[in-house]
Order: sequence, then structure tokens, then C-alpha cells
Amino acid sequence: MEFSRSSGVLLHVSSLPSYGGIGDLGPAAHEFVAFLAAAKQHVWQVLPLCPTGYGNSPYAGSSAFAGNPFLISVELLVDWGWIAGERIAGLAGRAGNVDFGGVEERKLPLLEEAAENFLERGPHDEKLAGQWKEFEEFCSAEAGWLVDYAFYAVLRGEFNTGAWTAWPEPVRKRKPEALAQIAAKHGQALAREQVLQFAFAKQWKDLRAAAAAHGIRILGDVAIFVNMDSADVWVHPELFELDEELRPIRIAGVPPDYFSPTGQRWGNPLYKWDVLEESGFDWWVERIRRACQLYDIVRLDHFRGFEAYWAIPAEEATAINGTWVKAPGLKLFKALEAALGPLPLVAEDLGLITAEVEALRLEMRMPGMKVIQFGFSDKGAHMHLPHRYTADTVAYTGTHDNDTTQGWWNTINAATRGAVETYVGPVDGRPVWALIRATEASVAELAVVPAQDLLELGSEARMNTPAVGAGNWGWRAPEGSWTAGLAARLAVIVEMTDRENDPLTPIETVRE
Repeated sequence: MEFSRSSGVLLHVSSLPSYGGIGDLGPAAHEFVAFLAAAKQHVWQVLPLCPTGYGNSPYAGSSAFAGNPFLISVELLVDWGWIAGERIAGLAGRAGNVDFGGVEERKLPLLEEAAENFLERGPHDEKLAGQWKEFEEFCSAEAGWLVDYAFYAVLRGEFNTGAWTAWPEPVRKRKPEALAQIAAKHGQALAREQVLQFAFAKQWKDLRAAAAAHGIRILGDVAIFVNMDSADVWVHPELFELDEELRPIRIAGVPPDYFSPTGQRWGNPLYKWDVLEESGFDWWVERIRRACQLYDIVRLDHFRGFEAYWAIPAEEATAINGTWVKAPGLKLFKALEAALGPLPLVAEDLGLITAEVEALRLEMRMPGMKVIQFGFSDKGAHMHLPHRYTADTVAYTGTHDNDTTQGWWNTINAATRGAVETYVGPVDGRPVWALIRATEASVAELAVVPAQDLLELGSEARMNTPAVGAGNWGWRAPEGSWTAGLAARLAVIVEMTDRENDPLTPIETVRE
């Protein structure tokens, strides 16, 4: 699908300076939408919105369909009448990085309390009657994933094992009688999990409506693989390479590359693509349908894996001894289009890209990605320099996996700095806005700038370092970041590069 020439900002929801110790879907998110509008932006890019597990990575979520309860705004729950204002007074404030443990310890119980209040009062409180009707409609519409996710979430708390693979065999293997016993024992908790998903969905829907009113589209993200410890694998083990005890046989990752000399051993179970194909790729159809409910544009992370993926024996400690295995590629995407119609997809095609991967992207008319930071290394990377871009490109100064532009500049050698200044002119130690201008001025359909770059922050603001297991995903923007002056500065660049008068082409709603 082709997009009109537009500009946007990359900022995950958790990185907003919201009340409660983590960015959420409340006032700070709506303030950010207003900033984007003032800055003449048409795209807000976020990372996956799924519940996160160990390591807090949104790319290792516990469900491909559910929303992250941590992102629910407690302030809005107070406004809704679900919980009293004084109950949330002790939460962490708007400053500082995310303390995920603290959020789970202090915010999550309040979210659960609010959900319990809604369950108790919703059926007979006139003030909640409208929301109760919405909740019932939501449960009916999303039953295909919601019920199973609620079981998974409740069972994680019940057994406190850290992963479903350590649950007692009857529930691990989803014996009907065992699940019936859980339903009888934990009916209220199961309902509470569904209420939390409803609250997330309602707040996200309201935020998207606010963005759409300003002509802003949400660019979301779908990770190609799902986490082993997820509702998806627990519910559909037949779709993954697991042994009789439901342990992974081979796992996902990438071979040694720019980020790691031993590759990246992600640990996600691999799909049984032949089984998926026999069912018409139904699970993937539902996954992309869900993504198109959440987002206006969908970035496919690790697009390379749809053509061929790196399969690592599960017993290997690193990713070195893997092999490339062919994936269904065009068959999958044709099945998705047949079921859902034209899809607003962007291919994350960074890394080792073969001619076959490029051909698949072009056949499906997906924009690819370029990152200007990469362009100043060896000659083979010059395709990432703006003068080499083609229109079917989403161009970045950096992504969530890169250092910030200022952090990158602070660590590169003199020769690379010289190359940068030869390309954009003298920068006096501050290259960020020169590289933003170069990216925005390119012919790329979309130009996206991480919020950290707008704020000219250094490596302390990096979101993720690939192949490093700890210390990621916690950055939050300082309160008061989205000033009128910053919006005006970005708006001027958008005007200079002729991106302000051509907002993103409206996207046809995916067929239900």
C-alpha cells in the first residue's frame, strides 16, 4: 500500500510522563497528540502494546492480542468513577524512568481494585450503565482471544511459576475438566481480567479518536514471533515447534550481526508453517485483523523472517549454530489480503536482506525502512543515506534499537564524524537537527524521528540495546518536554520539506 508524504514521531506509550510511574493512555498521551498536531505531524509510531513478561520487552509479550494493563490510566479510571481519587494518591509521579517492579507492586493492585468496583456496581449503577453495555459488547466481540487470555493471566497468578510451562499438567495441557475447575474457583478473577482489557481498549479507542481528529494516524508494531511464555503458545501449541512435553524444539533469533558477534538468541518458539498453511493461516489472519483494529498502519518487525528465518536448536546457548529455513512468504500475505483486503503494512527490512526478501516486499508493495545512522559506515551501507532513498521508504534518524543520534555521535570515531559533516555541514558537536532535516527532506513517503532525538538527548535516553538482556525499555520523556517552541521548530522543518500539506492517505477499514 502506498502512503502520502508525511512526517511523524516515534515514542512508545510507556515513555510518556504520565502519573503513576509509567506512560499510559491518559492526559499525558492526549497532550502529546496536541503537540504532534502543533508540530504538523501526521504519524505517531508506537511499539507493541501487548502485556510484557520477563525483561519488560514489548517484543516478548504474553499475548499477541491483549493490551498491556500497565498502560491503563488510573486518572481516567477516577474520572469514570471506578475508583476514588484518594486511592491513587500514593503512586509514583511523572518524572523518572519506569520502575516496572514498582508499577506491578503499586499500580496494578489499584487497577484490579477499580475493575472489581466496576464489576460490583456496573450492572445496577446508572452512571456506569453505558460503560457496562460497552463492556458486554466488548466481551462478545473479542471472545475469540479474550476468554483464553483471562485464563492465562489468572493461572499465572494462581501458580506463580513464572511460565505456563511449569504449571501442573492438567492446566498446562488444557484439560477441559481442569479449566472448568479454574472457572468455578476463579470466576471473579477471570471477569476482572476481561474488565482490564475493556478499560485498555476503551482508553486506546478514545486516544485514537483524538489523534484522528487532528489528522494523526497511529503506526503500530507487530513482532513476527510470539513469546514462549504467552497465552498464544499455551492455547495453540499445535502451531509451534514443541515436543510432547510442550518444550520448544527450535527457537528464533538472528545470526551474528552488527549488534552481536554471537547473534541474538531470542528464544521464541518457531511456527509450524505447514500446519498454519493447512488452516488457511487463520491464526495469522486473526492476528493481523486485531492489529488493524489497534493501528492505522502496521510495521512488521523482522520482515526478513517471513521469507526465511534463523532456526536455532533450543539447547544451543547462542545463535551461532542456527540455519536459515524458508518461510511461506507470498502465500501468507496473499492469504491475508484475501481475507482482509489491502493492508497498510510497512516492512522492517533492516539487517541482512537478500534479493528474495526484497522481491517479497516489492511484490506486496510495502514500504521498507532506512536509518540514516547506518549510512555513514562502509560503502555498502550508503543505501541508508537520504539521497539514495526511494519513495517507498519509511526513513528514520534512528529506531528504538539504535542509540539516540546524540549518543551515537558521542561514540563514533573522527572519520565517521567527518563523513557526517561532509554530508550535512558543520554541526558543532550537535548533529541531531541537521540529520532530522536531511531525513525529512528525502523523498521517503514517511519520515519518522524518535522523541529522544527531538529532545537532543544522549545515550542515557536509549530505549533498547539489542542482545543486552537488562536495563532496557524504561526511558520516559521528562515532564514538560512538549513545548510550543519545540513544536514550532519541528513544524518549520515540515514546512521547508513540503510535508505539511499532504497528510497520510486515509486507510480503508479492514473488513470485519
